Amino acid sequence: MAAIDLAGVKKTYPGNVTAIHPLDLNIADGELLVLVGPSGCGKSTLLRMIAGLETVTEGEVMIGGGPVNKREPAERDIAMVFQNYALYPHMSVRGNLEYGLKNRGTPRAEIDARVEEAARILEIGPFLERKPRQLSGGQRQRVAMGRAIVRHPKAFLFDEPLSNLDAKLRGQMRVEIKRLQRSLNTTSVYVTHDQLEAMTLADRVVVMNAGRIEQIGKPTEVYERPASLFVAGFVGSPPMNLFGTDELKTEAGGSLPESIGANTGTIGIRPDAVTLSANGNPAIAVTGTIELIEPVGGESHVYLRLPKTDRVMILVVRGHEGVSLAADLTVHLPVGALHQFDAGTGRRID
Repeated sequence: MAAIDLAGVKKTYPGNVTAIHPLDLNIADGELLVLVGPSGCGKSTLLRMIAGLETVTEGEVMIGGGPVNKREPAERDIAMVFQNYALYPHMSVRGNLEYGLKNRGTPRAEIDARVEEAARILEIGPFLERKPRQLSGGQRQRVAMGRAIVRHPKAFLFDEPLSNLDAKLRGQMRVEIKRLQRSLNTTSVYVTHDQLEAMTLADRVVVMNAGRIEQIGKPTEVYERPASLFVAGFVGSPPMNLFGTDELKTEAGGSLPESIGANTGTIGIRPDAVTLSANGNPAIAVTGTIELIEPVGGESHVYLRLPKTDRVMILVVRGHEGVSLAADLTVHLPVGALHQFDAGTGRRID
């Protein structure tokens, strides 16, 4: 186990294309940190720089307190799990698990002990003599994780490992990965574009955008207090409702609470914070026409078309009663649930 520290790390490709702008990041010993963001934001590049699969243009990568910029990937004592499993098809599961240990000259007795330990942890003992083609996607991913476990590395690096699985298997494997990480207490860095994975797996989340870090924090902190418009719009499903100050003033009948500052350019509210009644609390009331209702389990996502600005607001309604298509509906935006963002920078205003 080991902490991972990035100091002033930058990545530039030929043609002066900057994939990662200079950044600092400290990952604690035993922490599961998730890098999340849209495609092309630089999260996989950052992970590959930690692994040594990408060179660092500027700055320093440290694992366990020591610099590793000049070390080859095999010398960094890390293990990677990829989205395509990267298993040897001609080898059995046991052979895949043993391969790296054999190359390192590990004694036979220790190899057997580590393989049995990984098989027990991941519940893949019955599959040890099978070939990868005889396994399901979830079983293959367990084998890929087992190959990482047997090495007893300082850190695990996961590069979108669940992308090729169906929704049910992704849910099951999220539980497996979280259980595994807690059991082994190994420092882990996990890359995904799926915010649900990020929010359910992470001890801390790093939200990335265009090669920069937008926000770092616990999943609840990132959801409840997004640091920027980008984070507010990216994190959360359904996404946060965002309105220009003038737009919301128009829909509200010309006035907004005094708590809305002069520098506020955008106001946001989570769909699950929009209410059907003010319940005696300070709130902004707006009226619109229901144009879509999406039943989602025990709740419904209601899309409300606002007439004055032709904007759509999303709200979450518990159950499925009390709303109907094409009906007019007045909803309330509790003042305490509003998020304000600066007109110039797009950063959060507290």
